[in-house]
Amino acid sequence: MRIACLAVVLSLWAGVATAFELEDHARIDGTGPRVLRIVSTADLEVFAPYLDAFHRRYPQITLDYSVASSSDLHRAIREEAAFDLVISSAMDLQFQLVNDGYARSHQSEHAEALPVWARWRDQIFAFTTEPAVVVISTERFAGLAIPSTRQELTAILRDNPERFLGAVGTYDVRESGLGYLFATQEARATDAYWRLSEVMGRLDPRLYCCSNAMIDDVDSGRLALAYNVLGSYAADRLAGGSGGRLQILRMSDFSNVILRTAFIAHNASEPEAAGWFLDLLLDIGLRDTPGPWPLPPVGDGSGDAGTVFGPIRLGPSLMVYLDPLNRQAFLSEWMDAIVQQ
Repeated sequence: MRIACLAVVLSLWAGVATAFELEDHARIDGTGPRVLRIVSTADLEVFAPYLDAFHRRYPQITLDYSVASSSDLHRAIREEAAFDLVISSAMDLQFQLVNDGYARSHQSEHAEALPVWARWRDQIFAFTTEPAVVVISTERFAGLAIPSTRQELTAILRDNPERFLGAVGTYDVRESGLGYLFATQEARATDAYWRLSEVMGRLDPRLYCCSNAMIDDVDSGRLALAYNVLGSYAADRLAGGSGGRLQILRMSDFSNVILRTAFIAHNASEPEAAGWFLDLLLDIGLRDTPGPWPLPPVGDGSGDAGTVFGPIRLGPSLMVYLDPLNRQAFLSEWMDAIVQQ
């Protein structure tokens, strides 16, 4: 397989009224004239094995894979961008698109095997469950107790401001769709969220668009910790070798678990091929063992022993914080806590 990859930021033109920026792009040439266009929030190095698997099964189909932020992806689909399959970790934005008519139904042989919370009306399907985790620098935490709850993390940050000033990373929820989902769901589930946010806000936190950028800065020593990054990305970094510089913490008081979802665009020019790719994702996502795949399986929602585990369900309740007034109120409170200017 040959992947032609552009590592620079690109501007997408096909079918979009206002161009949006791509973070990455790859094309795998097939032997026939058909082209399957996929837009996704999954980094290319994470998603390459899935592209490779599809190419081996359907070598006649050219794959065109574009990586965008969840917010840009959401905006592009609303502007009728020319994509066939839409994949994102920001499941609230995904559900809103489906609810507003931007998806077509797909009858998958694997759908009945999915938990009820992982699919909706044969239009949107989850193929992973991924917890939000904290990634810390082992060097920057040397001599400190390792926190296991938000209350413990709050206390450590509050009691050691000189160690953590300018060294805490989290999402800029004004720009990151996934970050906004994590923040709103956590605020809904635990009162500890706002207290932790206020303490982080006093430490001049660095705000990010995405998980990998935060993990990079913990790995380099620029950050002492990254809060609420995707556990799959963190695990992949550790598996790739971090020299013991990183440690993953999953808070035992509450664990935010998102579903990475996919749907076929209502204006897809290759709905059949998009369905084949979606079926492949579901087949891999329903596996019983982790296997060689970078993203975790869907699982059954039982979670880890001793952990309050709750995959965020697919359904209309996801759109509560997308209401403009609710969003404005949440962002105002978040700005008061995190930005503190």
